[in-house]
Amino acid sequence: MKAYPERTEALRLLRQAETMNPGLWVDHCLVVANCAEKIALACGNMDGEKAWVLGLLHDIGRRAGVFHLRHVYEGYMYMLSLGYPDAAKICLTHSFSVQKLEDYIGKHDVTPDQRQTLESALAACEYDDYDRLIQLCDSIGMATGAATLEERMGDVKRRYGWYPQDKWDKNYELKAYFEQKAGRSIDEITAGIGVEG
Repeated sequence: MKAYPERTEALRLLRQAETMNPGLWVDHCLVVANCAEKIALACGNMDGEKAWVLGLLHDIGRRAGVFHLRHVYEGYMYMLSLGYPDAAKICLTHSFSVQKLEDYIGKHDVTPDQRQTLESALAACEYDDYDRLIQLCDSIGMATGAATLEERMGDVKRRYGWYPQDKWDKNYELKAYFEQKAGRSIDEITAGIGVEG
């Protein structure tokens, strides 16, 4: 079995999750997936299909309800339960471009045991280019389409009242990293991307 589902199965899982907790998060996942695929293909040494699937499922924990940090835990455990460790890892790492739980933007609505699970799993992670790519795409993917880092991070800062400076800086570092790999600007690659691609 692959470490992540096929494209059609991933989409089925997202649509099933949407019936459990409808919301704009579903369109956000589609935009992140489409951005991830385009950037991966532009890099030349990444699998566009894998990038799309991992981008699509990064927020699958939101199926369990309207949560903040708990959506990371729920997604991680759900993907592990289905036997998809690569997708589980993305559910865990997508919110932590800086590899520490304290930088989570939003409520820490997890139990002490859930928090311990997340801390241990995150500390054990070795980030690869798929983790980094989904972190970047999560930082440019709005429910309405691809945005610039400034637009997306500004939107998050307005909604939550803060945005950690180290995370802000890391997102620009990720953008520069993938621009170097792709030989093009990320804004150019993702221009016009929406929920349909």
